[in-house]
Amino acid sequence: MLDSLRKSSKSWVAKGLLLLLLVSFGVWGVSGQMLSGSAGQAVVTAGQTEVSALDYRLAYDRQMAVFSRQLGERISREQARLFGIDQAVLGQMVAGAVLDEQSRLMNLGLSKDRLAALVAEDPAFRGVNGQFSRDSFRQVLRSVGMREDDYIRNRQEVAIRQQIVEAVSDGIDVPQVMLEAFAQHSGETRDVEYFSVGQGAIETVTAPDDATLEEYFDANKNAYRAPEYRGIQYVPLTPDAIVDLDSVSEDDVRADYEARIDRYSTPETRTVEQLVFSDAASAAAAHERILAGQAFEDAVTDAGKTMDDAQLGTLAKSDLPDPAVAEAAFDLARAGDVSGVIDGAFGPVIVRVTAITPETVKPFEEVSEDIRRELALVTANDTLLDIHDAYEDARAGGATMKEAATRQKLEMQTIEATDSQGRTPSGETLSTIPEQADLIAAAFDSEEGAENPPINAADSGFLWYEVTKVEPSRDRTFDEVRERVTSDWIAEETDRRIEEKANALAERLSGGETLSEIAEAEGFTVEYKYGLQRGKNDAEFGASGIAEVFDGGPDHKGSVASPSGNARYVFRVTGVSQPVGGIETLGEGVAANIKSSIADDLLDQMVAKLQTVFTVQVNQNAIARALSTQ
Repeated sequence: MLDSLRKSSKSWVAKGLLLLLLVSFGVWGVSGQMLSGSAGQAVVTAGQTEVSALDYRLAYDRQMAVFSRQLGERISREQARLFGIDQAVLGQMVAGAVLDEQSRLMNLGLSKDRLAALVAEDPAFRGVNGQFSRDSFRQVLRSVGMREDDYIRNRQEVAIRQQIVEAVSDGIDVPQVMLEAFAQHSGETRDVEYFSVGQGAIETVTAPDDATLEEYFDANKNAYRAPEYRGIQYVPLTPDAIVDLDSVSEDDVRADYEARIDRYSTPETRTVEQLVFSDAASAAAAHERILAGQAFEDAVTDAGKTMDDAQLGTLAKSDLPDPAVAEAAFDLARAGDVSGVIDGAFGPVIVRVTAITPETVKPFEEVSEDIRRELALVTANDTLLDIHDAYEDARAGGATMKEAATRQKLEMQTIEATDSQGRTPSGETLSTIPEQADLIAAAFDSEEGAENPPINAADSGFLWYEVTKVEPSRDRTFDEVRERVTSDWIAEETDRRIEEKANALAERLSGGETLSEIAEAEGFTVEYKYGLQRGKNDAEFGASGIAEVFDGGPDHKGSVASPSGNARYVFRVTGVSQPVGGIETLGEGVAANIKSSIADDLLDQMVAKLQTVFTVQVNQNAIARALSTQ
């Protein structure tokens, strides 16, 4: 997780080999060190370069948004800390600051024309015509809470850093020998023989005495800790919540039905076959033979075609591509009738219809309730914002959530207790409203009794909420979780004994016994896998098992856990194959990815070196103040 954060956080920083250039130009400046202290209101200072609290907060917000989208739920401040987002953002700020300070010492700049061009080239700011739009520019920046001046300054800083990198990064390439080694390493395949050691190989594990269970519980007490629970009241305002079916008259429903009768109609369809001729004389002769009693199928054969050639399919009249054929096919009275010769788009045609499905119209009684609901929803959408404003006015006037809801004929609902994952104290998973994940995430970011702005509900609605109680996280007693502790102990002990048994058998394998001899003595069945490839996955071995298979020489032996269940595999490598084709076996873009990885490593080294050149100060108090405004 932290690796992905580090990669994403430096995607805006240019990559390249700068160390040798900076040394040779003599622009290192004086030696420095990372300090932790105060530098005014700046979060980070590097030499004369400062990073403001606003810049830190915006970067922090962006990382929070990225992680929330990846996880499908809004993460809390505590979760962000556990993921290391604060430290990753700080590393991003420090890296940018030392690069900016080096740019300052090198007197690098950017013309106004070039800066304007860079802003105009950003696809996020293009309008419907594909060109830069001032309105889109303002709207996008407003949506992320960034001022125009801040964006332009940030864009200028990134472009100046890029100048340093581009001076030396162009032309860097991956050595041929490295590509060859990579191809050989990644393309190697292995064959293994193995057997599975499962629960049948050990004695059944039963529950131990209470003393053992309590000792296990004490050692794993955090795993049984009760999470924080919160009670939530909420009021949904959606078209569905305020729809009034009785407000729509029967006359309005029938008028809508008649105005949109096509919506409830299924057109007539016919299964159509056509026989196309090259000239009118051949078509007329064939038609005469059909009238005299020849089967249509025989006429198709006489024309040198097959019935597959003749099939057009089952279609509505409007779906037939040739209007002349459509008209003729739908003029035939019965299934089995054959038309006369038609002047079709591709020549003379004879048409046969083999099946007719009449037009159907859903009766009014069948669809009237659906129509009534649709019309009522239109009215509900029209009045929704008025109800929203009236509810907000009531709350502003001192009404409670329940009172404001009752005045607008809305229903206040209650979640008695839920943790941040939507589970009740009994372990059940809530499933109450479509916006549940957003509601719970917002409630766990709120305070008990606080009045909160609504979150979005459905496509055009709102959902107001309040936290009614907070039950802090606490340690559960052994008696509360005895059943769960017993189950966990049995499962863990079963896994331990299976692993112990498998490792003992693997030791025998290393001691000189063959896998077949061990399998026969222990009652296992030997199985085989061929062509396992490094870095791939496998249904039996899984990714971690594959890694273990390749973690040794050509006669590697060992045991690995099954990716499913609690079995383990005892294995021996029986064959190693090298790829044929060398570099050509590498997939598209691999060389570019290796080059990018080398550049990333060089960038890390360069930034680390700059941090020893410039005195870098981190103001933890400024960071705390920046985050406290979230």
